[in-house]
Amino acid sequence: MSGPAAGTARADATTDVVCLGESMVTFLPSQPGRLADVPSFGRGIGGAESNVACALAAAGHRAAWVGRVGADGFGDHLVETIGGYGVDTSAVRRDPVRPTGIYFRTATDRGAGAHEVAYYRAGSAASAMSPANVPYEEVFAGRVLHLSGITAALSADCLELLRNLTAPRPGRPLVSFDVNHRPHLWRGGDATVLLELARRCDLVFVGEDEAEEAWGIVGAEAIRAALPEPGVVVVKRGSAGATVFSGLRPGPRSSNAGGAENTPASRSTEGAGAENAPASRSGEGGGAESGPASRSGEGGGAESGPASRSGEGGGAENAPASRSGEGGEAEVVTQVPALRVDVVAAVGAGDAFAAGFLSATLRGLPVRDRVRHGHLMAAAVLTVPGDLTEPPARDHADRLVALDDEAWGRLRLGPGWTAADRAPEEVRTP
Repeated sequence: MSGPAAGTARADATTDVVCLGESMVTFLPSQPGRLADVPSFGRGIGGAESNVACALAAAGHRAAWVGRVGADGFGDHLVETIGGYGVDTSAVRRDPVRPTGIYFRTATDRGAGAHEVAYYRAGSAASAMSPANVPYEEVFAGRVLHLSGITAALSADCLELLRNLTAPRPGRPLVSFDVNHRPHLWRGGDATVLLELARRCDLVFVGEDEAEEAWGIVGAEAIRAALPEPGVVVVKRGSAGATVFSGLRPGPRSSNAGGAENTPASRSTEGAGAENAPASRSGEGGGAESGPASRSGEGGGAESGPASRSGEGGGAENAPASRSGEGGEAEVVTQVPALRVDVVAAVGAGDAFAAGFLSATLRGLPVRDRVRHGHLMAAAVLTVPGDLTEPPARDHADRLVALDDEAWGRLRLGPGWTAADRAPEEVRTP
């Protein structure tokens, strides 16, 4: 039995997205400064995959998080807090021996030299995840399975688990993969394995800088050449925006990839329309503020890069480019600019972008709109102190996404914009 096409979310699952990975308790500083000087910390949660699950649940989707935590108070806090967002945590396993991971960070931008993070995750419960102890029937229960490269770096067993989850198999859901290269996790290891994993997935998010750092690959075209198999590859380019490749049909790769056309789910579960119109264009705004700056999404208030091409606009600058794929079929190559955002804390934007993109995919929206929803989710997180926040109301986000390219380019979003019916920063169009 073959599964859905590579760009298609499975329509027969009761869960929209299953996210698998480590979540940790994070301690946020009470004031700026070195870790040695910060007098106290507030407790929160952190974890790329659980962040995506929480954002999707807050946006009204049926999301589940699969992970492993210790049989300790921190594990209780994670399960209760993530469940409080409406995420299904029934597949989370408790380890009776290993502890829940924790980390401390400073208040500065992760891209800044003064930023410090102290991880206490070696030997954590999550690092013991393996093909032998993860509930596969629950991992594959969704229309989409979202993974990240962070899990692969935790242990040899975790890497084997990701290899297993991304392997060809009948009925595999759409597999979304955020490369999420974290250099400190790969010290002494070979991060090129992330390229191997990405090639086995259907939708890949990767930053230009992390591709160069992890794989020695420079430029969006070279990244796509190294990732020919995924149906959609989103190359985030910081403040220059992003380039998205979609529509190429590579040779057979897995039982679910009957062509890498970038079609959305065959039927939306969101009640936002009956049949989903197929997406013909893709895009990503990877600017420093709203389109997460490459791997970390942590930009700092720079103007977004100009878009040489965008997805569905009316002007010449919005006409997507195409190139010939295998068998003479055209691949769509699209660029979308980033938003300008008054950044409060440059953390969590990459996860929020992925959640916004996946949310719009589940709704069957055109791909350019998926990208813009990703930008807006990222902007929501960037204008608050923590990694998670309430996303903008759907009708508000849809209204912004529908702006023409000129109006989209004039948007500037600041703290509180998601709470307003029409934010002060929103461009008013006739």
